[in-house]
Amino acid sequence: MLIEIVTPDRNVYSGDVSLATFPGSDGSFGIKENHAPMVATLKEGKIKVIDESNKEQFFEVKGGVVEVNHNKIIVLAE
Repeated sequence: MLIEIVTPDRNVYSGDVSLATFPGSDGSFGIKENHAPMVATLKEGKIKVIDESNKEQFFEVKGGVVEVNHNKIIVLAE
């Protein structure tokens, strides 16, 4: 599934991942392939992505919004 993490200044990350976890405003949550469509807000914390070769990467955010639809995740982060 494709994820794009974007800030007002730049495109932070774009690539295929098998799992992404987020610091949601109402608690942490994870997204895997074929997840139901959703929109959620983020609080300050770390986004963790695991790519298809099981490599973990972390991205600090101060907040933002996540949209999931048709195996594509778009993160508008601060």
